[in-house]
Amino acid sequence: MNVTLDYGRTGLPVTLPADRLIAPPLAISPAEPLADPAAAIEEAIAHPIGSRPLAEIARGKKTACVVVCDITRPVPNALILPPLLRTIEAAGVPRDGITILVATGLHRPNEGDELVELVGEWVAKTYRCENHFGKDRDSHEYLGTTPSGVPAWIDKRYTQADLKITTGLIEPHLMAGYSGGRKLICPGIAGLETVRVWHGPRFLEHPKADAGSVEGNPVHEENTRIARMAGCDFIVNVCIDGKRRVTWVGAGDMVRAWEEGVSFCRRVVRAGVPAACDVVVTSCAGYPLDTTWYQAVKGLTGALPIVKKGGTIVLAASLTEGLGSPEFREVLDRYEASGGYDKPAESDTCEMDEWQLVMLKKVLGHCRVKVVTGGLPADVLRRCRVEPAASVEAAVAEALAGYGPAATLAVIPKGPYVEPYVMVG
Repeated sequence: MNVTLDYGRTGLPVTLPADRLIAPPLAISPAEPLADPAAAIEEAIAHPIGSRPLAEIARGKKTACVVVCDITRPVPNALILPPLLRTIEAAGVPRDGITILVATGLHRPNEGDELVELVGEWVAKTYRCENHFGKDRDSHEYLGTTPSGVPAWIDKRYTQADLKITTGLIEPHLMAGYSGGRKLICPGIAGLETVRVWHGPRFLEHPKADAGSVEGNPVHEENTRIARMAGCDFIVNVCIDGKRRVTWVGAGDMVRAWEEGVSFCRRVVRAGVPAACDVVVTSCAGYPLDTTWYQAVKGLTGALPIVKKGGTIVLAASLTEGLGSPEFREVLDRYEASGGYDKPAESDTCEMDEWQLVMLKKVLGHCRVKVVTGGLPADVLRRCRVEPAASVEAAVAEALAGYGPAATLAVIPKGPYVEPYVMVG
């Protein structure tokens, strides 16, 4: 069977043995893209879920902070931002009082041409667009410590604005169940001190800290609590299809509007197989998500629910920017030197970017991993405890041979944008 995996900007065509596939390629279910997404966004802003219209909320405000995802999320900001900004300006918020704040979390800033790609040329030229810097403690306001012991440090540009708005994309998330909503605040504009605890082993090792999991998920519950502490007047969230066309838009209350989006997303992204598989081929959804190994871990955790214990995941990711941040590279070095992959966590907190290794350990404790990439050399991949492979075809052939003639295979071309599960009954 010929399949194209999401890989970089171009995709990666592969050929898989059809007789071993346990199901057709797992994909997002068909959802009709909105015929006029710009009009749908205008309508959502004017008739929100669980709140007053944005025009009423904005009336009398002098400053506004509008939070957007960074470049690692394919949010259609050029569609969302213009009607939102027009609405708050028409309500009396002066243009020079509006800040577009890029929710980098602890990622690198988005500047220059990348910023234009992120928000659209008109917004980039017309409004003050700034990046969040999670390591700069002085740019954050301390809001208190949660009952679970997480100190809440949130960007002052947001907490001190008269009008607080977030935008975003709802999709499966490897730790928090689904993205969007409260995640734009924590970790999007949270300080390192907050994320080190919230992304610590105490939260991430919980069995409910998983993609598609909301009820009882401590990661989701805690960042919702922190987002409420920071306050949020209005959200605009969307869902997209496999071609990144808008299929749903909702606006309004941070929790109620997000929950409606999650209900829609869950119906679309879940894809079942009749039984767990020996081998799963997947991606990290291509650009912009698969540019670093740090982000590519999401492709592995996304496939985990349908891989047999002792099975193999074959991941294709471009990794054009290498491993990730300097801090992530330092943690990798420390794990390699200290045997961190093989022993329990020694603290309830993580160093910066260490949380992704906590998630990688979940994968490595369950199955083998083979990686196909043009972005990292074989010796670096081995340091990450994964096996380099020359091609997806070669990796699959080797893995299937090891499991015998009855071995089964599944493929998830769009990686973590799909929520795979084993059907029961």
